[in-house]
Amino acid sequence: MSVERTAYRSCPFCEATCGTAITVDGDRITGVRGDRDDPFSRGFICPKAYGLKELHADPDRLRNPMKRTPEGWREIEWKTAYDEIAARLQEIRQAHGNDSVGMYTGNPVVHDLGALLYRPVFQRALDSRSMFNSSAIDTLPKIVQTGLMFGRQFPTGVPVPDIDRTDFLLVVGANPMVSHGSLMTMPDAPGRLKAIGARGGKLVVIDPRRSETAKLADEHFFLRPGTDALLLLAMVHTLFDESLFDLGAATGLVTGFREVESAARDYAPERVAERCGIDADAIRRLTREFASSPSAACYGRLGTCVQEFGTLASWGCDLLNILTGNLDRPGGVMFTTPAAPVDAALPKGVGFEIGRWFSRVGKHPEVGGLIPSSAMAEEILTPGDGQVRAMFLLMTNPLRSAANSTQLEAAFAKLDLLVAVDFYLNETTSHADYILPTPTAAEHEHYDVGLYCLSVRNVAKWSQTAVEPAPGAPHTWEILANLGARMMGLADVPLQYIDDLVLRQYVEAALEDCRWEDLHSEEAIGKLESQIGPERIVELLLRIGPYGDGFGRNPDGLTLAKVKAEPHGIDLGPLRPRLREVINTASGRVELAPALMLGDLERLERRLSSDPAPMLLIGRRDLRSTNSFTHNLPALVKGPQRCTLHIHSGDADRIGVTAGGNARVTSRVGSVVVPVEITDDLMPGVVSLPHGWGHDADGSRLQTAGKHAGVNANILTDDRAYDTASGTAVLFGTPVDVTPASSG
Repeated sequence: MSVERTAYRSCPFCEATCGTAITVDGDRITGVRGDRDDPFSRGFICPKAYGLKELHADPDRLRNPMKRTPEGWREIEWKTAYDEIAARLQEIRQAHGNDSVGMYTGNPVVHDLGALLYRPVFQRALDSRSMFNSSAIDTLPKIVQTGLMFGRQFPTGVPVPDIDRTDFLLVVGANPMVSHGSLMTMPDAPGRLKAIGARGGKLVVIDPRRSETAKLADEHFFLRPGTDALLLLAMVHTLFDESLFDLGAATGLVTGFREVESAARDYAPERVAERCGIDADAIRRLTREFASSPSAACYGRLGTCVQEFGTLASWGCDLLNILTGNLDRPGGVMFTTPAAPVDAALPKGVGFEIGRWFSRVGKHPEVGGLIPSSAMAEEILTPGDGQVRAMFLLMTNPLRSAANSTQLEAAFAKLDLLVAVDFYLNETTSHADYILPTPTAAEHEHYDVGLYCLSVRNVAKWSQTAVEPAPGAPHTWEILANLGARMMGLADVPLQYIDDLVLRQYVEAALEDCRWEDLHSEEAIGKLESQIGPERIVELLLRIGPYGDGFGRNPDGLTLAKVKAEPHGIDLGPLRPRLREVINTASGRVELAPALMLGDLERLERRLSSDPAPMLLIGRRDLRSTNSFTHNLPALVKGPQRCTLHIHSGDADRIGVTAGGNARVTSRVGSVVVPVEITDDLMPGVVSLPHGWGHDADGSRLQTAGKHAGVNANILTDDRAYDTASGTAVLFGTPVDVTPASSG
């Protein structure tokens, strides 16, 4: 008779890291509830957490490698899959060069420790410049902006709102009530947001949509999509115009102050108000309130990133924080002190570089060794030296997430080889030659080494395995290590040997600038208790980290064993000032006026002087939806249809569309027909369609998602529209025409 047991782990479906208690009977998950003893989330979970059970039991989920044959898909052995894939990749690489093999990674890797830590190993084995950046559809402007200003690699140089102590939270283009704080890891976003008002603070939201967060706010302003940079620069203008600036903790630690003052001079509130849709007096009042608050934090997220001026908008957010003295002070924006500092294993050096090379066709800049995903289709479709002929996809469904998915689908159809690491036969993997399924989150241990670098509180937690994977099923790190070994000619070498080489690389990088100068690699390797896999790397980072035991040098410090002994997690305290140790620029100061941002103001000026498009499309997010695979989980798609077009009542009357009827939405690159919802929660001149739907493609095997197909918003997004400063595709602010359409 089996005995029910409980495993404790963080939820893998968004960035909040809410603690879950998963009850298991044998190999079945019988229940998922919030972990009341988790010191960070305190029992809070949202509906997505229940998807852990359904994902594990989903009959559509792949369990074995799949190979496309003339007779259709068939299962093959793992070793056969590794050997055949590596042989075909080698053949393509030898015939056409290393850059003919591309790779694209999805954001679920952040919830798979092995994928996160071993992806760089596989990338090095490919030795290609055709590495495509999925951050270019959600985060890249923030990566570029904070990297240039603070000199740090993402995510360690991103200041996050100290939401638990702030007196004034200004939310621009974000909806943390639903997202739970992207690039601001915080469980129980509703509770934390409500607590601001309960202690006498103020919450203000600026968004083209009266979002769930806006409905909770003390004040909400509609903003025309794509004008965030204009608004924020107008606020910076007001700081200088009315002498409201105060650098606070950043005094003496910044450069470019006068350049920012000069740049902002052209963006008086009176000049940008009409284009933004916010009255000039309101802009000035809001600036005064922000500057005079005892503490304040400006937080911008997806809406400020995936637009035409994403890098400038992200820059504007942090200029506002810095120039009002809210950088590095409690209640402002601060840097997390993670227990396992992943930057210890990143390449060392001073400063942050962008554009060390550019994509072959569109000349998009490289960032962190990757080129933007907006270049993917053209790099496949355009002949010439370096043309991408094979793609390796890691945990991603770009035909539902990347711009102009129709063009990208045509590109994937022309590839000589497409390999996908994924547990579903979805809209993208249905085009693959091989599919290699990974375990679900319930089947592997985990530590949020990336997300804890963005946390609103310093915490540490080891996520336990709830259910063991099937015998012989490899973890993601094993898949990447096996393929990487074959690409380097080490097919017959034991996996332990390969993993020891990987570990040594991490150890040597981490000890290059370690606070314990007498700690050497042989000692560290010899004292690591884990035997193989990513657990050893986490143990290394914890032991040399700011709370670590230094391999015995600080006996009271953290070790992995101590973290594991606290299954609900460890609270390491609130964020603390640490600006001086974070700054890593060549000047040794925060760069307020990077040349990239100043140079992009000319493009912003041209847009301000042009006629605005009459109708713009934006996205929206639902509490029960993150990545497209969640649409195959019944608990997360039940209820009313969610893939609908939101339109303001005035626009609906003018165009002639009706609630419950259909509208045709057309952009430069495509057209969709979608059901209509009329709402005054949307700014006039703006329509909204959620991201990640369109599950009616031939060849996919998603039974539940197919019953809730919706339409693919990225048929409309334009591959030629991007934030040129970073190469980010414009997903919010696409010009569209809307007309009535029949249901047929």
